[in-house]
Amino acid sequence: MLILSGQVGLGENGLVKGGIVPETHQIMRNIESILAGQGAGFENIVKCTVMIDEISEWGKFNEIYVTYFPGPKPARSAFGADGLALGAAVELECWAYLGD
Repeated sequence: MLILSGQVGLGENGLVKGGIVPETHQIMRNIESILAGQGAGFENIVKCTVMIDEISEWGKFNEIYVTYFPGPKPARSAFGADGLALGAAVELECWAYLGD
């Protein structure tokens, strides 16, 4: 099991600018890179927890999130959370099953 601690939209120069849409894309690219380093992909993710600063932006987040899971989506929980690390709009924690 690979447990990815909360990921925010960190790029080469810190938190990406522009709010939840670019942050979500960056988070997913970062997660993809971590998974690839373990010989895994999004299909290995079994559970995610979403922490979102403004729950009213859920639709924007979800529209992007679902595109990274072409097959069955992992179990997911979400909650509004004020004061995320680095002033992020969203944070994502995931668990991936890597096999026996």
